Amino acid sequence: MNQYTLSLLAVIGGVLLAAQGGLNSSLGVLLKNPLLASIAAFLSSTLFAFAFAVLSVKNTPTWIEIKQIPIYLWFTGGLFSVLGISLYYYTIPKLGISTMISLGLFGQLAFSVIAGHYGWLNLPKEPITINRTAGIITMLSGILLINIK
Repeated sequence: MNQYTLSLLAVIGGVLLAAQGGLNSSLGVLLKNPLLASIAAFLSSTLFAFAFAVLSVKNTPTWIEIKQIPIYLWFTGGLFSVLGISLYYYTIPKLGISTMISLGLFGQLAFSVIAGHYGWLNLPKEPITINRTAGIITMLSGILLINIK
């Protein structure tokens, strides 16, 4: 896939995440608990992921390959996902979706630039450059403009 197609897919992914945040935060309000909305979301996500995997996975890992995966990788992503998504569901009804998504995106961007610079989480190193710094400043300016009442 070329860079434009991948970029479009990333944008579509962002739209879908914002939409699911809005829908599931409404579910959390109606259930009177964002964690219950998270449970519903993750249960349905599991069903959809299983169906998509059955339809699309061509190569499965061997038992030896599975045993070589560090134990923390099986759980920490799920823990962070539940915490992050539950925070979205909790804060969207209180802050509004544009405020929550803009602040959430800033958190993602800031962490990704730092993690990429140092190669945290076994990621490839991407040094902080003038362009990246300008991008962060520009995004922060946009977040301030979105959130000025």
